[in-house]
Amino acid sequence: MSCNTWAASLINDTETERVLRGLVTPLAVAADIPENRFKIHIVNDDDFNAFVMGGEDIYVYTGLMKQIKSPDALQAVIAHELGHTIGGHVAQMADRMDAEMKRTMLIQALGVGLMVAGGNPTLGAGVLAGSSGVAQQSMMAFTRDEERIADNLGVDLMVRAKQNPNGFVTVFEQMHDLTGVLESKINPNHVNHPLTMERLNNVRTRIADVAPDYAPDNADNQKRIAEYELVRAKLVGYLDKPAQVLNKYPYADKSDAALYARAIANMRGGNLDGARMGTQTLISRQPNNPYFYELLGDIEYQFGHYDDSVTAYEKALELTENAPQIQTALALVLTERNKPGDATRAIELCKRALLKEPAPLVYWVLARAYGDADTGRSAWAMAEYNKLIGKDDEAKKYAKRAQKDLKKTDAEYIKAGDILR
Repeated sequence: MSCNTWAASLINDTETERVLRGLVTPLAVAADIPENRFKIHIVNDDDFNAFVMGGEDIYVYTGLMKQIKSPDALQAVIAHELGHTIGGHVAQMADRMDAEMKRTMLIQALGVGLMVAGGNPTLGAGVLAGSSGVAQQSMMAFTRDEERIADNLGVDLMVRAKQNPNGFVTVFEQMHDLTGVLESKINPNHVNHPLTMERLNNVRTRIADVAPDYAPDNADNQKRIAEYELVRAKLVGYLDKPAQVLNKYPYADKSDAALYARAIANMRGGNLDGARMGTQTLISRQPNNPYFYELLGDIEYQFGHYDDSVTAYEKALELTENAPQIQTALALVLTERNKPGDATRAIELCKRALLKEPAPLVYWVLARAYGDADTGRSAWAMAEYNKLIGKDDEAKKYAKRAQKDLKKTDAEYIKAGDILR
């Protein structure tokens, strides 16, 4: 589990982040990382990969989540990467890493739930503008000994966290299925990385030493498995081509995950009636799932049914807390509907979202919400937006414009000054 040179973008999605946090938290706590210290980043890349930086920034690739079918196996990958941190491997190779890596990471100005413009020019312009993504020059290439040690430490960490260490067996079996033919032609003495079968045998030996009466806390947790399956389906629906979606989730599959993936794919393809029908079926099955209402809000927005979209998003927010992406989506629809009070509500939602996560799209929507009624704060919000997406000249231009229309005692005037400095 290593990384090579790549360029990709980071995405935000409340549902995916919460499922990942639920899987990572017991491992992080067992590794003595405080729960409020670690941050999960979702990398929009089809590689079968994950990595940890500084012990507290955990990067999970969408390709990993789409391919790994078990939450236990995904935990094993994270445990392995944390094993590198525990083993001190990351610190040892700090001088080999590109100093620019962390500085050049920019969060893409979109959330998964708003990823698809669906032909709507307003949503497309707002979401896609300035999606710079992540640029990275060099990544980690650990030695055979370091990989073996990280696997062993990962197994130990899974046990300490009371999770299922057999996730390691699952993930290495899957990796062997993907690479076994190629690796059979490789002389293991000529590579600095252990071959998958070697690692599989190693973790089996390590797991065999676990106390026979050991029982993981997450054994047969059907709720966790179902949530993970929905997140995988969501990523497939948003990120894969329609033919790939149907290959993975054919019409004969009537599961919630399959309906979810196909509904999203239908929305992406412009089949809004099909998307809405599938989503309403999901809501009838799980009336308390906030993310199905979030999807319905996306679909109704693309229909141009702003009232129905607002109702769906409001229901989603009733069923979940601290959901900045959903708050931003609702704020965007309110700025489009523009009934009396909508702008004020949109501003309130954006401010709440910014307290949780200062993402570019939130500032863009906030600028729309202020609009001509408050040109100073609108310009300030656009300055913050451009700053986050790396357009410094544009940021300064809007900051100057903001200061012309704001009082020197206004908080936004001071923040605009920070951008100018």
